[in-house]
Amino acid sequence: MLAYIVRRLLLMIPTLLGIMILNFAIIQLAPGGPVEQVLAKLSGQGAEISERITQNKDDLAPVSDTEASNTSKYKGAQGLDPELIKELEAQFGLDKPLHEQFIVMMGNYLTFDFGESFFRDRKVVDLVIDKMPVSISLGLWTTLLVYLISIPLGIKKAMRDGSSFDVWTSGVIIVGYAIPGFIFAVLLLVVFAGGSYLTIFPLSGLTSDNWDELSTPNKILDYLHHIILPVTAMVIGGFASLTMLTKNSFLDQVGQQYVTTARAKGLTESRVLYGHVFRNAMLIVIAAFPASFIGVLFTGSVLIEVIFSLDGLGRLGFEAVFNRDYPIIFGTLYFFTLVGLLMNIIGDLAYMLVDPRIDFESREG
Repeated sequence: MLAYIVRRLLLMIPTLLGIMILNFAIIQLAPGGPVEQVLAKLSGQGAEISERITQNKDDLAPVSDTEASNTSKYKGAQGLDPELIKELEAQFGLDKPLHEQFIVMMGNYLTFDFGESFFRDRKVVDLVIDKMPVSISLGLWTTLLVYLISIPLGIKKAMRDGSSFDVWTSGVIIVGYAIPGFIFAVLLLVVFAGGSYLTIFPLSGLTSDNWDELSTPNKILDYLHHIILPVTAMVIGGFASLTMLTKNSFLDQVGQQYVTTARAKGLTESRVLYGHVFRNAMLIVIAAFPASFIGVLFTGSVLIEVIFSLDGLGRLGFEAVFNRDYPIIFGTLYFFTLVGLLMNIIGDLAYMLVDPRIDFESREG
């Protein structure tokens, strides 16, 4: 077991490095970096630029469009002093070759120094810590409800395969497959949150404006009142695949010889199902848990957080990509990828807890 864990931990190093290199290259190839973002804002704020140039006319004297276009690789740099562009590059750490930028970045990340946001004037670690409670809240509730719904439903569908119950629940599952969670989110907002029909739930946020003034029981009720719609949207969009995974896993096990033998011994159906089938069938469901949890926690809630104006990690990442805020993009990518790889190892260890017959020591490579 120890040797297997060490191998997996060592394998995380090239995996993490490869993911970072690939994403670093893709982000660098994408148009509109942080310098272009600043230049775009400057070009849309002519009065402020004029004032700044007037106050700093000796240092930031505008140049001709021809000179600017010949000396700058950035769109929107026409008419600005090339020295200003160099200052922006130095400020964002883009004045070095790409390979040096990457080496410096990864060296800092080894000590979990993710730097400071380009546009929020705060450390990335502080931003992540501030936003994490919202995403963890959504992720835990969604994962809990998805598993509480999907596993019993999948088991019942497997036990009643081909019945009317199996048919109509399959129709519900098809709807869950076909319609993305954010579409359900919009529908829930329109119907239940002050849209065209009912005004039962709040339109946005995770707490009310008077949260600090509420008593503890009222704070709990207020929190639940706000979280019902976003969690419902995420559960509807995420329960379908796990339900079918559970059903197919149980159907596969029910057809095995050991189940026939157990029934021949006179064991009750309940004893056969939960005493023998359940342990083996749940292996594949447990294997899917780490990826499912990480997906819900860090990626599945992006559009949900944006739609419901929830200030979580998904929205933070969305805005960082939109604004080309590299420290947030790469810092959160590094951290969440590392967490995801560790969760995969935890998933393997959970295998052994469910079925001690699995021997990791016998695995090679």
